[in-house]
Amino acid sequence: QVQLVESGGGLVQAGGSLRLSCEASGRPINNRPTGWFRQAPGKEREFVAATSWDAGRIAYADSVKGRFTLSRDNAKNTLDLQMNSLRPEDTAVYFCALGYGLGLFRETQRYDYWGQGTQVTVSS
Repeated sequence: QVQLVESGGGLVQAGGSLRLSCEASGRPINNRPTGWFRQAPGKEREFVAATSWDAGRIAYADSVKGRFTLSRDNAKNTLDLQMNSLRPEDTAVYFCALGYGLGLFRETQRYDYWGQGTQVTVSS
């Protein structure tokens, strides 16, 4: 059984940084697309960043480009998201996800395993 566990969320002031980590168990991530998504209260879950199945490509949402950095460690089966210059609008529950297929995907429908989420709150 695949399990994804996120950690690293918390409360931070605007302009600060947080590093989220996602540890996968039950299945290696080295040949699967992986991603981070977030969901704010009253809003749909949205794409933040993702790697292609071989981690050869990485894509970011325009809203986080230049501030967030996604990294994957296949040996440790982990997916990290370094978040810098945080803004109040980054406040959300952040989810890591493991997808299927060859490619890089921004749609939630392409991911079949999800973590439980970690809360990130950015105060102004």
